Amino acid sequence: MSRVATDLRLKGTCTLNSYCHGYEEQQLNTWEGFVDWRNRPVLKGHHGGMVAASFVLVVEILENLAFLANASNLVLYLSRFMHFSPSDAATMVTNFMGTAFLLALLGGILADAFFTTYIIYLISAAIEFMGLLILTIQAQIQSLKPPKCHSIGTCQEVGGWKEVMLFAGLYLVALGVGGIKGSLPPHGAQQFDETTPQGRKQRSSFFNYYVFCLSCGALIAVTFVVWIEDNKGWQWGFGVSTATILMSIPVFLIGSPFYRTKLPTGSPITTMLKVLAAAICNSFKSRNSNNAIMGMSTSSSYATETSEGEDQNPNKNTPAQTPTQSLSFLNWALYDKPAHPKLQCTVKQVEEVKIVVKILPIFMSTIMLNCCLAQLSTFSVQQAATMNTKLGTLKIPPASLPVFPVLFIMILAPLYNHIIIPFARKIAKTEMGITHLRRIGTGLVLSIVAMAVAALVETKRKNVASQHRLMDSPHEPLPITFLWLALQYLFLGSADLFTLAGMMEFFFTEAPLSMRSLAMALSWASLAMGYYLSSVLVSIVNGVTSAYRHTPWLSGANLNHYHLERFYWLMCILSGLNFLHYLFWAARYKYRSSTRLEN
Repeated sequence: MSRVATDLRLKGTCTLNSYCHGYEEQQLNTWEGFVDWRNRPVLKGHHGGMVAASFVLVVEILENLAFLANASNLVLYLSRFMHFSPSDAATMVTNFMGTAFLLALLGGILADAFFTTYIIYLISAAIEFMGLLILTIQAQIQSLKPPKCHSIGTCQEVGGWKEVMLFAGLYLVALGVGGIKGSLPPHGAQQFDETTPQGRKQRSSFFNYYVFCLSCGALIAVTFVVWIEDNKGWQWGFGVSTATILMSIPVFLIGSPFYRTKLPTGSPITTMLKVLAAAICNSFKSRNSNNAIMGMSTSSSYATETSEGEDQNPNKNTPAQTPTQSLSFLNWALYDKPAHPKLQCTVKQVEEVKIVVKILPIFMSTIMLNCCLAQLSTFSVQQAATMNTKLGTLKIPPASLPVFPVLFIMILAPLYNHIIIPFARKIAKTEMGITHLRRIGTGLVLSIVAMAVAALVETKRKNVASQHRLMDSPHEPLPITFLWLALQYLFLGSADLFTLAGMMEFFFTEAPLSMRSLAMALSWASLAMGYYLSSVLVSIVNGVTSAYRHTPWLSGANLNHYHLERFYWLMCILSGLNFLHYLFWAARYKYRSSTRLEN
């Protein structure tokens, strides 16, 4: 009897051990916190990697083509066909672009908290498609547009329900673009295993090629589609954009079997507000209380969870759960007896909020650069429209000017990824080679140079107009080639390459895992605030100069009467001051991702 019992026990033990071994093996072959498009566990070697990310890169070409095909030329559409003044049209374009990029924050929040990046992209693409469809219909039907101008000065601006239709289409596009910008880049970046050096290097390459694909879409947009808009009609231009964004949806879906998608982990905004509220309330309560902060001993090198690898290794040694000394005010959130039970915070939550607070000064320093970039789609296009845009017998549309920085980025991005970065890694003997903050700083310096060049070129353009007595003839091309404007475009394009890729990788790698989509959306929010700042600067400059000179610098229908060169010099000075502000914070920033790798 005892022998039978012993055999049964041994057999049961073998069965249990086999089950445990199989379970451990399954755990080692899957990624925790990630699922496939059917909400099933994702398998290592089958999901993610460069194959999955390549679908994201192709979709980005199509999406950026659909967006920039109209945004790059929109200022001329609003001024020539909707009959807004040049300054009003420029303000409307910057507000539209700013809103589109600012809404990336909404896409990032929804992807982190409630949905997945996979779902947010599909919803956002459908919304952008509806907006472009509305704009296509309005451009096609003459009765939905204002009457044509009969003579100079007698143009009637679009108004009433026609104006409502115009802005409904534009801001549906902005909502869709925002959702895509907030979900598509993090969806591509999360395809890589950051617990291995190869995975981190592939992710770095992804960000470089993401900017390259942005440029590919932009190249087609500012050449082929802009030519269609200027020569065949805006209804065809909007139609191409509508078809392109529709095409991007099945392309994205084809990659579904290869994607790995991070599960939402709750609202990062809620966590940040909770920690801030707890710190404030507990600091006031402490004056009348003897409560102690949890874990009174502090550490200067606390490392919170930032990668899936750390979640998958529960047996790995972790730092003591003690708050760091930096931003010590937030440690008030760790009171044993908080002001309210719902304000009870963990050390991890407090440290994650500290990380976000530390990257905010870097984020703020990039806004001025994007204010400079806003000029590429507003005043620079209007400048080109007054110049000789012929290359031999070929007439180049003014909105095709961005082709210069686009081509330069398409050449520089692979060169940077395959030659400059490997060389820098060998010299510096580090995994990054060139740090993210150095990339961003390089972009800021290039933007200062670009604004100085823009001011000098505008001075030359106005001198030519004055010498040929064409100051009062805004519609007659000046005898100066538009290629002069290519100089400022080249500098600003280079600045965009260094800064945008640097920002995206910096925010993604430094942010906590639960906040990565939101953190990456800060790159687009910086663009948005740059566009808004451009509009604010134009309003302030006009207000101040009209008060002291009776004639605003940037007002009226004739660009030749503008003092655009002074505005550019002002932006050059502001960019220089902003760079000093950036250096102050960048010199004091310590990479937590580097600290994690060293540990």
